[in-house]
Amino acid sequence: MRTPTINPLIKIFSMAAIMATGTFSVQSKAEEADRHVPVKVMSFNIRYGAANDGENSWKHRDYLVLETIKNYNPDLIGYQEALKFQVDILKAKLDGYGFHGIGRDAGTEKGEYVPLMWKTDRFEMLDSGHFWLSETPEIPGSISWDSSLTRMLSWVVLRDLKSPSGKEFVFANTHFDHRGKEARLESAKLIRRRAEEIMNDYPVILTGDFNTTEEGAPYAALCKAEGFNGEPLVDTYRAIHPTPNDQEASFSRWNGHRKGKRIDWILHSDDFVTLNAAINYTQEAGRFPSDHYPVEATVRLK
Repeated sequence: MRTPTINPLIKIFSMAAIMATGTFSVQSKAEEADRHVPVKVMSFNIRYGAANDGENSWKHRDYLVLETIKNYNPDLIGYQEALKFQVDILKAKLDGYGFHGIGRDAGTEKGEYVPLMWKTDRFEMLDSGHFWLSETPEIPGSISWDSSLTRMLSWVVLRDLKSPSGKEFVFANTHFDHRGKEARLESAKLIRRRAEEIMNDYPVILTGDFNTTEEGAPYAALCKAEGFNGEPLVDTYRAIHPTPNDQEASFSRWNGHRKGKRIDWILHSDDFVTLNAAINYTQEAGRFPSDHYPVEATVRLK
């Protein structure tokens, strides 16, 4: 029986296919090695611990705040409405986290903090600071516009120890005024200007309770191109859930309330891509950790 011959062209194309497959495999592995490790971020208004909240007071729910954080296991956390004694509990009970924050009233320990925590086995802090949401942002305790209370922003520069290139970025956290409409807008403009000053050098992640919804002018100042030259910040939740609905409230009112709009956001510069985002509805037998739901996002440097 005659042995069939193999067309030389078929042999060439077969070898080329094998070589191409091998090259693709090597290239894919190289790209995978260069890919940054995702970062889990949480923003959590834990409710002013000195408030007269009855059965929802801090002493009845501190354990649930801690369990909520531990269960999500974030790499980065930005808190709002944290007082010194609450901060002390968070630092003592959450192992493996670094901390940066001061009280807003005078830049010491008095008043609410907007503190930051990060996993120390993942990140190295290179720099840190604060500024106040006012016309004199470097003056501790300063207040401007129609703000009803002193407001501030805390920030750190972190190096990602799991990044292939040891990438550095800024992680910042804030809390806008709950009454002053002008103050919220001017605070957003101030933060946007500060962000644009550094975004050529550092990617940015910003967490906060902004006390306004995405339909408002402060959101536009931060997340849209209106009035600014640089890239707007990205709203992680809206990146994953592009269609708004009326069941997105981020404040629980202690009773599981969901009807309304988000006022707690996790934003980032265009250097990151959002992989996931959610509102955390943790509760235990009808008890909620705070009058706000924590919000979460998983992001990765591009």
